[in-house]
Amino acid sequence: MVTVRYFAGARAAVGVDTETREAGSLDELVGQLVDAHGERLEKVLTACSFLVDGTSTRDRALVLAPGAVVDVLPPFAGG
Repeated sequence: MVTVRYFAGARAAVGVDTETREAGSLDELVGQLVDAHGERLEKVLTACSFLVDGTSTRDRALVLAPGAVVDVLPPFAGG
């Protein structure tokens, strides 16, 4: 299982703080999230970066280890 944590606009698009999924890669995970949560989340994800176990990535081919934590991070405003 992979734990997905949502922040800011991603959390607003999904309506939950966290959820768990079975996924072997970041690309597979993103596909599942879009299928489950729809177009609103899909639009947000185009601008998101991801932290996988604390490491920033945009590599959707990244293999996810069982127990991984994926943070979905939309761009943040402010200074």
